[in-house]
This record gives sequence, C-alpha cells and structure tokens, in this order.
Amino acid sequence: MQEVELREALRQALDEEMQRDESVFIMGEEVAEYNGAYKVTKGMLDKWGDKRIIDTPIAENGFAGLAIGAAVTGLRPVVEFMSFNFSFVAADQLISNACKFYYMSGNRFSVPIVFRGPNGAAAQVSCQHSHCVEAIYGNLPGFIVIAPSNAYDAKGLLKSAIRNNNPVIFLENEMEYGKKMEIPTEEYTVPIGKAKVVREGKHITLVSYSRTLSFCLEAAEHYAKRGVDVEVIDLRTIKPLDIATVIASVKKTHFCLLVEEGHVFAGISAEVGFQIQEHCFDYLDAPLKRVCQKETPLPYSKALERESIPNTARVIKAIEEVLSYKE
Repeated sequence: MQEVELREALRQALDEEMQRDESVFIMGEEVAEYNGAYKVTKGMLDKWGDKRIIDTPIAENGFAGLAIGAAVTGLRPVVEFMSFNFSFVAADQLISNACKFYYMSGNRFSVPIVFRGPNGAAAQVSCQHSHCVEAIYGNLPGFIVIAPSNAYDAKGLLKSAIRNNNPVIFLENEMEYGKKMEIPTEEYTVPIGKAKVVREGKHITLVSYSRTLSFCLEAAEHYAKRGVDVEVIDLRTIKPLDIATVIASVKKTHFCLLVEEGHVFAGISAEVGFQIQEHCFDYLDAPLKRVCQKETPLPYSKALERESIPNTARVIKAIEEVLSYKE
C-alpha cells in the first residue's frame, strides 16, 4: 500500500494509462508548463513531452472541439477544465457533439474522451467558480458522469473512464485534492456504475457522493455514540446510477436521507429520491429528506458560503428529523 493525496492518485491513473495506451493524451489550460492548476499533472510534461501534455489557450470551446475531433478519429483525449464552470463556455461542443456523436452517426463513431476537473464549491471562489454540474450533464443521454469521494475510487474510476468508449464527465472537488488515503501500489480499476456501501447500518440509509460523503460519515460517527446505526452509500457514479444498491439498503433500514452539494431543485437527489419511492414506497416509514445547497448562487462571503452548502451539522439535524417518525 501507499499513502497518497487524491491529486497524486489521479496523476498515477493518467500516467499508467498513457504508459498502457499511446493514444491517450492530456490537454487543457496550464496542464503542462504550470503542472496543472491543482498540480494533478505535475511532472508529466517532462516525462511525456509536449505532444501528449498539451497546454491550450483560454478557449474552452476551441480545445474541447479539437479533443472531440481527436476522439472521433481514434485518439483518447483527457481534457482538463480548470473549473467545471468553464465547461459552460464549451457547452455547444459537449452538448451538441460529444454526447450525441455516436447516436447521430448511426453508431459508426465512438467518442472516447474524458472531461475532468474540479466541480462544486472551493474556499471563497464565488458563484462563477462553484456550480455543481452533475445534474446538468446527467440530463444529457450519452454522457457517463462520475464523482469520486476518495483517492482509491478516483484512481480506479479515472482509469476505467479513459478506457471507456463513451464521453465521460469526471468530477473532482478542489477541497479534496489534498486528502490522503492508502491505495494499492499495484494497478487496479474500479467499475463504472457500481455504488459502494462504505458503512453498514440498520436504522437509516444516507446516500451521497463526492465531498458531501465525508459529512455523512461524520454524522454517522456522531449517531453511533447514541446507538443509532447509520448506513452510508457512496454513489461514485452518477450516471449510470446503481439504484439497486440503494434500494436494497432502504428496504433494510426503512428510512433515507439524500445528501449532495448541488442545488435542491432538479438535483441528483431529486432523481434518486424519485427512484427510491418508485421501488421502495411500501418499505419507507418516513418521508424522504434531502440536504442540498440552498437555492441561491454561492456567495463569496465565508459566513454566507457556510450557510449555503451542506455540512455535517445540517446532516445530523436532518437525520434527527427523519428518525422522528420512528415509532
């Protein structure tokens, strides 16, 4: 085993896949000379050269389109957006081309491309750098959407994403890049579309992913001291969604709380919650509840930012509200 930061786990995945497959290359703003805005690609220019680690102008629509063309013609690009908010500048390329090309070409052209970078709130970077995009891209048939919560899953899922023949939206979180974890030194992959029960319990199910999973685990520890056994599920992949793992847990616990950093209206929890009630209505002993970002652009103020996004205290309070229905 080796202890690495999440950014290093991502770097290992990129490096191993470039070693395995010469058609893999990386492009984006500051990925080469500057080693990446969050140092995910540190040292890779020296190792692989400027034909495979490619700095781009500040022109997301242009380099996203270039990468999609490269993917259609046989290469496997990994595109880094410095912030996933900047992917909106390339919206036409992603929405009209990347996720529709296979269908529009009558299944003749695959688009094996990964769009990766930080998603959601960081520390006081305000609303133009803080939007959670998973519900937007999850609404588009053709995209795979992945949002890992830890270094082990980040490495294994990124390797699987690069090998996949479909366009992948790979969502990291700026606040998680420095989080350390032990992962195997040998090569491994994590399957796309498989959720994980990261903590087993019997009294209530918490469903989350990415950064907010840590809030759920902290809340579970809090309730464990009070004799409440909380089960925590990490979705890992938003689309395709492993609803079967969620259903099995809710049928066991009969109570469910959904936690995400995205906005409450039309978010991922809204979709997961609908599927839960569709399959588990007769098993639920309380209404489903959600903890999400409040319905406002994320403020710059540290105090207002703290009030807007989910945290452990809000998860603890929501668990209490759900379990208040327990006889």
